[in-house]
Amino acid sequence: MIKVHDKTFVPFITREDIQKRVGELAEMINEEYAGKKPLLIGILNGSFIFAADLFRGLTIEAEISFIKLVSYKGTTSTGNVVTAIGMEEDLHGRHIIIVEDIIDTGKTLSSFLPEIHHRNPASVKIATFLSKPEALKYDIKADFNAFNIENKFVVGYGLDYDGLGRNLPDLFILSE
Repeated sequence: MIKVHDKTFVPFITREDIQKRVGELAEMINEEYAGKKPLLIGILNGSFIFAADLFRGLTIEAEISFIKLVSYKGTTSTGNVVTAIGMEEDLHGRHIIIVEDIIDTGKTLSSFLPEIHHRNPASVKIATFLSKPEALKYDIKADFNAFNIENKFVVGYGLDYDGLGRNLPDLFILSE
């Protein structure tokens, strides 16, 4: 068990299982995007560790960039998505892979995807570390999904609770 701020978390997914699954996703991307030089767009702050590990697993030519979209306060989504850091890359004709830490309600991506599509990419797909199918409120589906989890709060591997816990190499789930 670990304590982050005022909450207790218990082990959920080990670093070994995470690394194995991220490697499998990288292989899928290597196969699907051979010769296409995709641009990965990581959604900060949560996806930076997943994005780095996924990117390092690619053996094809690829580029990476980041954008910061904010929708969480504490352990719940605020329902509002704010763009805190924008993106300057020209997306016209590019193959885009949006890299997200977690898809729960889908609000963040449902707000961001129209902006991406407006820039006329050749294709857009989503890679996510975690999905919470039972929390989904928007029609968002990951093309590359590491893990489906129940609708519970987690920390570690880039995910935080009010700024803490991102650096944990394993994933921990909120204790009841």
